[in-house]
Amino acid sequence: MSDKDQDYVGWLVEQSMLYNAKMAARRYSGHGRMWQRPYAEARPRAAIARASVWFTAYPAAVITAPGQSVLQALGDERLWSVLSAIGVQGIHTGPMKQAGGLQGRDRTPSIDGNFDRSSFEIDDKFGTQADFVAMSRMAAAHNCVVIDDVVPAHTGKGADFRLAEMGHQDYPGLYHMVEIREEDWGVLPDLLEGRDAANLPAATVDLLKEKGYLIGQLQRVIFFEPGVKETDWSATGIVEGVDGVRRRWVYLHYFKGGQPSLNWLDPSFAAQIMVVGDALHSIDTLGAGGLRLDANGFLGAERRAGHEPAWSESHPLSVVGNQLVAGAVRKAGAFSFQELNLTVDDIAAMSKGGADLSYDFITRPAYHHALATGDTEFLRMMLRMVHEFGIDPASLIHALQNHDELTLELVHFWTLHANDVYLFKGQSWPGSILREHIRAEMYERLSGEHAPYNLRFVTNGVACTTVSMIAAALGLRDLQALTDDDKALIQRIHLLLVMYNAFQPGVFALSGWDMVGALTLPPSAVEHLMGEGDTRWIERGSYDLIGCDPEAEASGEGLPRASTLYGPLPEQLENPNSFASQLKRLLAVRQAYGVASSRQRAIPDVLAPSLLLMVHDLPAGRGVQITALNFGPEPVDETVVLQNVEPGPVVDMINERVEGDLSSDGRFSIRLDAYEGLSLRVVGALPTVE
Repeated sequence: MSDKDQDYVGWLVEQSMLYNAKMAARRYSGHGRMWQRPYAEARPRAAIARASVWFTAYPAAVITAPGQSVLQALGDERLWSVLSAIGVQGIHTGPMKQAGGLQGRDRTPSIDGNFDRSSFEIDDKFGTQADFVAMSRMAAAHNCVVIDDVVPAHTGKGADFRLAEMGHQDYPGLYHMVEIREEDWGVLPDLLEGRDAANLPAATVDLLKEKGYLIGQLQRVIFFEPGVKETDWSATGIVEGVDGVRRRWVYLHYFKGGQPSLNWLDPSFAAQIMVVGDALHSIDTLGAGGLRLDANGFLGAERRAGHEPAWSESHPLSVVGNQLVAGAVRKAGAFSFQELNLTVDDIAAMSKGGADLSYDFITRPAYHHALATGDTEFLRMMLRMVHEFGIDPASLIHALQNHDELTLELVHFWTLHANDVYLFKGQSWPGSILREHIRAEMYERLSGEHAPYNLRFVTNGVACTTVSMIAAALGLRDLQALTDDDKALIQRIHLLLVMYNAFQPGVFALSGWDMVGALTLPPSAVEHLMGEGDTRWIERGSYDLIGCDPEAEASGEGLPRASTLYGPLPEQLENPNSFASQLKRLLAVRQAYGVASSRQRAIPDVLAPSLLLMVHDLPAGRGVQITALNFGPEPVDETVVLQNVEPGPVVDMINERVEGDLSSDGRFSIRLDAYEGLSLRVVGALPTVE
């Protein structure tokens, strides 16, 4: 190897995450600090006690003041004064560290919204490490926690992957990558011009499995797109190694080709070192109090006999890997959450000693279905399923919009429970047929000719904002022709969805797009970002939360400004009827009564199809709370029966008035207007007014 090449390898090593994680580990080894806290078991209620209302930012969509970085905007005291007033207790920043890849010494851009991490350094397009630390300090001053991201499933094609391709030291052990002997290069596809890898056709994967290289095709292909991604395997070009040997590799990527998957059972244990080092860097260097474990259900893959697909989901190695990362995070004094769109079994299993909190992929598509159809039966099924699998609802993050699509994969009914039988609409349904029925209803009502402003996202779901999803459910075809009455009704339903997510145990999360009432972008405005079928960019328009730059047409990242229904937060808070003002009122009630820490006792049967009831025991003996929601366009008037609840006055917690009394046999009348929600409290036995 020439001196020039040796210099390049040395530079790559210094840039690599594995090297920096090994250097950072020296600060922890042999010190008592990491033994002062419990870490073996998940602690969801401790996490929600720290922060039960989260604002989820999307860095690329944040409009800043002229000359201001994204991190400076997120640390702006004016922003925190309004977030704190609304009731926000945590900010999830989204991935802020450098992502993408390297070609030589030149950085290439992220191919998945900075979820293809390539460094521990803050991405300079968002600001500096000092900016991040300043934001953490500003959040702490407002009694708020900063939540960062760690990605235990994959990286980008940065220094670590380039060193792996070159066969340097432990780096090939980081990834699920296999060297293909030169005599077999002929079965590998040629690279297209400008590409550094080629996706393998299914037949090639099968052949390489027969030859003893690969574990074969996986259980599913996430982001499947004909001609773009047909399998989870890609081949590199010819790469000269540090030993002078020319190699071609085939590597696994559950997601996009630029996101090579980490190998969690390699003898080097390089993946564990790197990921834990990344997590501790966020906590101790950047000041984060919580971490998202992204794509954490994809840490294990194993060959199966015969022609069966490889075991790549519900794998025990994913459980073990998450216990390692989450345990290290708890040892360091922080909490973690998982964004795990798998079966309910997986969410339950991965929570045993793993992440403290889980994103509510169980009921999230179901509450969208309730709104789209005006029928809560499927939602009630999923709420009850949470309990059937032993999941505490307080361990779930109940959210409005996030950076992803409205997911309709319904993985629970697709894989492990495809042949289980479910009672729905008075009939017995195999899980796979029920899944297709629900998906068909949702696609028909929320996209296509009924709602051309929302787009399908490959096979995963619908790309939309919360507001555009509501508009679709209402049958409004043209977002540019919304009347004042349309906008008022959309806001009313938006607040109904706030109540669904916030008035039950657990974390309530909402995005910047929710706060300003963002609409989807015209596809033509982000066409350059959708080349591989990633339609989610239409829902990621930029937003200005506090009016930093009213004239800006795009964020610093170039995302066009979204049209909004509500406007900047300071203006909203001056209007008591605005979305933000009513959100503030709802969250104040939630906080005052400790709803986030309550315990869910029942999801009662109802007669009115659009009615949902959730019954909770409030903490500190404050009584029984009932969340009553009407997901339909017609009023509801129904007598409900609450089991094992002491009779007494029933109080409207939001409007602070007595609505009547719960009778001795548990009966009470519920009256709801169209798309109305109530939070009721049964106070318990009190003297009767003479």
